[in-house]
Amino acid sequence: MRYRTRVTAPAAALFGTAAALAAGSPARAATAGQARAATTGQPGEPGPETLGDPVFPDLGNDGYRVSAYHLDLAYDATAKQVAGTADLRIRTTRALSRLSLDALGLDIASIRVAGRTATWEQAGEKLRITPAAPLPAGTAATICVAYSADPRRTLAHTAWVPTPDGFATCPQPNSAHTVFPCNDHPSDKAAFSFRLTVPNGLRAVANGVLTGTEAVDADRTAYTYRSLAPMATELVQITVGDYVVKERQGPHGLPLRDVVPAARADALEPALALTPGLVGWLEDRLGIAFPFETYGLLPCNSDDPNAFDFTGLETQTLTLYKPNFLLQAEPKIGSHMMHELVHSYFGNLVSPATWADLWLNEGHADFYGLLYRYERGWADSLGLTTMEARMKDTYARGDQWRHDSGPVAAPNAADLFDSQRYLGGVLVLYAFRQLVGEDVFHAVERTFLERFRGTSASTDDYIAVASEVSGQDRSGFLRDWLHGTKTPRMPGHPDWTVTPVASSLMAPHSRRGGHWHENSATL
Repeated sequence: MRYRTRVTAPAAALFGTAAALAAGSPARAATAGQARAATTGQPGEPGPETLGDPVFPDLGNDGYRVSAYHLDLAYDATAKQVAGTADLRIRTTRALSRLSLDALGLDIASIRVAGRTATWEQAGEKLRITPAAPLPAGTAATICVAYSADPRRTLAHTAWVPTPDGFATCPQPNSAHTVFPCNDHPSDKAAFSFRLTVPNGLRAVANGVLTGTEAVDADRTAYTYRSLAPMATELVQITVGDYVVKERQGPHGLPLRDVVPAARADALEPALALTPGLVGWLEDRLGIAFPFETYGLLPCNSDDPNAFDFTGLETQTLTLYKPNFLLQAEPKIGSHMMHELVHSYFGNLVSPATWADLWLNEGHADFYGLLYRYERGWADSLGLTTMEARMKDTYARGDQWRHDSGPVAAPNAADLFDSQRYLGGVLVLYAFRQLVGEDVFHAVERTFLERFRGTSASTDDYIAVASEVSGQDRSGFLRDWLHGTKTPRMPGHPDWTVTPVASSLMAPHSRRGGHWHENSATL
C-alpha cells in the first residue's frame, strides 16, 4: 500500500482556528448558491452522495474511491477537544464538479483539494466540497480537511467514547464520520496512517503498528501508526488515555499487543494471557494464519454502563472491551473473546459489501465462538453444552425471528444487530455444513476468505463460492435459508420442528439500531 507523509500546522494553531470559527469569524464555507456558481460552465457533475446501501441508504459517496487516509490529530486534555487534519487520497470514477464526504459533528476550518483552496457546505451528514477546478474522471487527488471535534458532543449517533482520561472510538456501523470526514462504507477500504499528539502522561494508540514516537515539545508527544492492510472506516480505532502497552508473542511469532489501563494491568493479565491460545485454535480451525500484523485487546478505561452499549467490539488489530467483563473466569469470557477474534477474518480481512451482509460477520463469529465453547464443555447461557442442542433450540425460533426481524440477510437499521444476524446466521452455516459435510464446509470457508482477502464480499459472493467448491449449485438452498420468510427443513434432522409464530409478540432480541453484541450466543 502507498502512504504519504506530510507536515501539518501546530495543534495550537488548529485549536485557535476552531475557536475563531466558533466565535463567528469568516470561513471559506460556500453557500449552496455559491457552490452552484462555482461550477457554472465547468465539465463534470456533482458526485452522487450515496452508495445505495440497503440498510443505510444515505451512507457513503459514489464518484470516487479512497486509496489512503492519513489522520493527524491532537488532543487537548484541558479543553477535552480534538483538532487536526484528515488527508484523503482519492481517485475519481467520473468527472466531478463537486464531491462529498460523510461528516457529522465536525467543525471544519479549511479544505484543500489537489493543493488548492476549495469551498464547502455542510448539509445533514454530508460535507459537500467544490474544488477550485473540476476533477476529470480517473484523477488522483488529495483532499486535506482541517477540523476540530468534541468527543462529548451530543449527536444523533457517535463513534466517540469519552473516558475520564481521554477517549476511545467505536465507529461500527455508521459513525466513523463523527471522528473524521470519510467515505464511510465498508465497500471502500483504504490504507490508514495516524499521527496522534497527546499531553505527556497519556498514551495514544491506533490500529496497526507503532512506527514512531516524537517529543513535540516539553509537554507533548506524538505517536505515529500505520495499518499494513486495507481497512474499512468502521474498523478504525483511536484511543487516548492512561494506558500501558503489554507485548507478548502469539503463534508463529505473531506480535501481540494489549492496550491496558495502567491501574488495572495486573488484574487484567489472566484474560490477556488467553489470546495466544485463542489465535492458535482459530488458525488451526480455518487453516489460515492470522491475517494482520498484530492483534490485542483494548480494555477501555471505563466501566460506565452508559459509555457504550456492548461487551466487545472488533476494530482492526484491536478489540475494545469493558474491563470488568475481562475480570471474569475463562469459561465466562473465552467464547466471546473467540467471537471477537473471528472478526479479524470475517468482518476485517473480508468486510461486508453492504450492511445487509452483516450475517457473514456475526454468524461466523458466533459459529466459531460456540464451537470453541462446546469443545471445552462450557455450558452456554441456556445451559446447553453442544452445538446440536443449541441449533435445535434456535431452529424452533426460526419463523418467529423471521416474522419479527425479517430474513437473515435482509436486516434494516433498527434490527441490524439483533439475534437473527447472530444465531440466525449460525443456523444457516450449521444447515449448510449438515448438507455438504465438514470437509467441504471448511473448504468453502477457506476459499471465501482467501478469494476476498483485503476486500469486501457480499452474500451472493459467499453463495457463489459455496456452489463452486461443493461442485453443485447451492444457491437455491442458501437463498431459502438467507432470504426466505419461512424456516426450511434442517438437513439430517427431519424431526426438528419450528414453533408457530405468535404475531403479537414483541421481539426481545431486537433494539433500536446502533451496535450491540449482547445478542451474541457467546456471552
